[in-house]
Amino acid sequence: MTLRASAAAAVLAATALLGLAPQAVAAPVPQPVPQPEVATAEHRAAAGRAANAPDTLATLSRFFAREGKVSLTAAQPRIEGEAVPVNHLSPDFVAGRPGASVARLEFLASQAVSSYGQQAALWTARTENGWQVVNIATGDDEFRYARLGAAKLPGGTVFREPQIDAWYVAGGGRVLPLDEDGVRAVGGGGTTLGAYRARVAEAYGDKLPGSAYAERGAAGGYAEAGADADAVPDAVSAAAEDAQVPWTAGAAVLVLGGLAAAAVRRSRRPVGARA
Repeated sequence: MTLRASAAAAVLAATALLGLAPQAVAAPVPQPVPQPEVATAEHRAAAGRAANAPDTLATLSRFFAREGKVSLTAAQPRIEGEAVPVNHLSPDFVAGRPGASVARLEFLASQAVSSYGQQAALWTARTENGWQVVNIATGDDEFRYARLGAAKLPGGTVFREPQIDAWYVAGGGRVLPLDEDGVRAVGGGGTTLGAYRARVAEAYGDKLPGSAYAERGAAGGYAEAGADADAVPDAVSAAAEDAQVPWTAGAAVLVLGGLAAAAVRRSRRPVGARA
């Protein structure tokens, strides 16, 4: 695939993967609800309740059992620690709006672990029906980079640039990389906030909401640079990556019939230029 699959195709693939009823994805997609500017203690508590709900844990059991490493009954998923805020590069910052922060809150992530040691991140966002789990992604990126950022720049803002899957921490007028993708983008020593803004403005300034690029429906498209040996369907992988594009519909777009379409994996494939 050279163009990311649509969210609808990804939903169907995720449903088939978990053996859920197709009717669960027939409901209309609710309109995205703006996320709060900061994650308060109340928000974290609400995210924790959503992550620990019986329906969520049941879906996690199916998610962890999907590859056969652990049985459905033996998965016994548990939620560890408190939900962490996950920030993405802000389109207002890219557009150069006065006072705009480099990142904005996209969702809260809760860490799930199976009895076999598998890890996943539950993405929880504010929706029309309150705080709900809107996605499940394999791995521990959200929590690992939160720890790395706090150690590298205490008090800084950890955020992700989804278009290139790069993680950074920003503070004191600097942007420092937290992974290899970030190093390739800004160098090992990081860069100034102004220089970073200039780079993302050049890269994405013509792809913001309202642009011709967005209006023709290309805002979720990427060209893939290589194949992935993982056995999960490509369309499921596409849902994870499409959901992370910060100036499309936002995290709440994945809320379709509760948790029916929630289980997808995170792809770590190299990502090429936007289509």
